Amino acid sequence: MFPATSSPTEPGISPHERGVALVTGCSSGIGAATARQLLAAGFHVVATARRRDAVADLAAAGCQTLALDVTDESSMHAAVARVQAEHGAVAVLVNNAGYGQAGVLEEVSIEQARRQFETNVFGALRLAQLVLPGMRQSGRGRIINVSSMGGRLTFPYFGLYHASKYALEALSDALRMEVAGFGVKVVLIEPGLIRSNFSHASLQTRAAEPPSNSPYAAFATHMARATVETYEKGPLAALSGTPQDVARCILRAARAAQPRARYTVSASATLLIFLRRLLPDVLWDAFMRSQYPLPRGLSA
Repeated sequence: MFPATSSPTEPGISPHERGVALVTGCSSGIGAATARQLLAAGFHVVATARRRDAVADLAAAGCQTLALDVTDESSMHAAVARVQAEHGAVAVLVNNAGYGQAGVLEEVSIEQARRQFETNVFGALRLAQLVLPGMRQSGRGRIINVSSMGGRLTFPYFGLYHASKYALEALSDALRMEVAGFGVKVVLIEPGLIRSNFSHASLQTRAAEPPSNSPYAAFATHMARATVETYEKGPLAALSGTPQDVARCILRAARAAQPRARYTVSASATLLIFLRRLLPDVLWDAFMRSQYPLPRGLSA
């Protein structure tokens, strides 16, 4: 278990006021680390995943666990209703559940596109809608949406993933202004490269391997290899973070008296977001071409 980092003099939500934290996507990585970090800091943590047995280790650590599928309305409604019936209003909602859909945009299916947005965007929005009445009534609450540096910049081959994170950023910006007057804070967490299973999991979701005569075949093969290598070795890997880094940042956002609208996590996020802000589109595209052998046709 990660060590508690709370102190009696810390501003913001005091230990006896922390209340219940509902965390999605806790089967591994950032979600699991966040559940443990919040638990150690004194929150009553409800750790969720699509399958309850996937969070059995968190139950053993002291978390309450529930099955929650962010693509299923009845599952979300039942989970929030149970938490509110047992504990009252949710104090902190951490929308962490998500994945990265890989594949070139011409070849990913519309079904894959819908599933990406159902998980990364609509699930987060619907859970916010479900917890907000209780938060408004209690006059306080935190909605913490786990976005990505991919909500501020775009790599080829992950267009759907980036689109979903851009959407989550926009929803969070609007929601932050809409609910501020009710004492509810909305925060975005923007991790960069995180040493977890993300790259391998993303490639498992990609569109079917392009046929050998596809104009994208060589590009897709290179991107699959480069994605894993970026996380495991090379200059950016040295600037990566861990799920525990993200969890500590989420804890900070959960108990800060006046949390920032955005927190970046890892040096890779800070560097690449800065570069994207600095470079005009033509230079960013040139930078991408220097990193990846982008597809080319006869007219290119």
